[in-house]
Order: sequence, then structure tokens, then C-alpha cells
Amino acid sequence: MILEIVDISIDPAKKADFEKAVAAGVAEAIAPAKGFCGYKLNAGIEKPGRYILMIYWTTLENHTVDFRESEAFTRWRGHVGPFFLSPPNVEHFTLAHKS
Repeated sequence: MILEIVDISIDPAKKADFEKAVAAGVAEAIAPAKGFCGYKLNAGIEKPGRYILMIYWTTLENHTVDFRESEAFTRWRGHVGPFFLSPPNVEHFTLAHKS
């Protein structure tokens, strides 16, 4: 399993709308994607406009090829892109240890 971590900065005054946009975008564009396994959205405490979006994929290619190169990615960005203060930082991880 691959964990995609997306570090996002938005205007804190738009938190509620952003969270709704993430939920709608995941339901419409990401959840139906090949290899999608689930997601979590965490809101920053010290920095109220910062979010960490964690998306779980079966393989790296499910995200980087199957999803990113599809029309669904454009739909996803249509939901959340208008909220971004700067381009999000995206990285991928594999599990090294678990409690």
C-alpha cells in the first residue's frame, strides 16, 4: 500500500467550505479511481489554514498514472484547487513500521 501525503495551505476563513469541497471531490473523483483505498484529512492546530490530506493507494502507479493522467484528476482539482494559497506539496510513502 502507498500513502500519498498532500500538504495544503488555504485561507483559514474558508475552512468549512474547503472541507466540504474535499469530501465532494473525493466522492466524485478519487473514490471511484483504480487502486483507491481510503483517505484522511487532518486540519492544523498551530496553523489553522494548513491541512494534511492522506490518500491510500494500492500502487504508486494507481495515483501517478491511473488517477493523475485521467479526467478525474481535473474534476478533483476543480473542487479543491480554488482554495489553494500555493501549490500543495505531494509525496509518497511506504509503511516501514506499525504499532
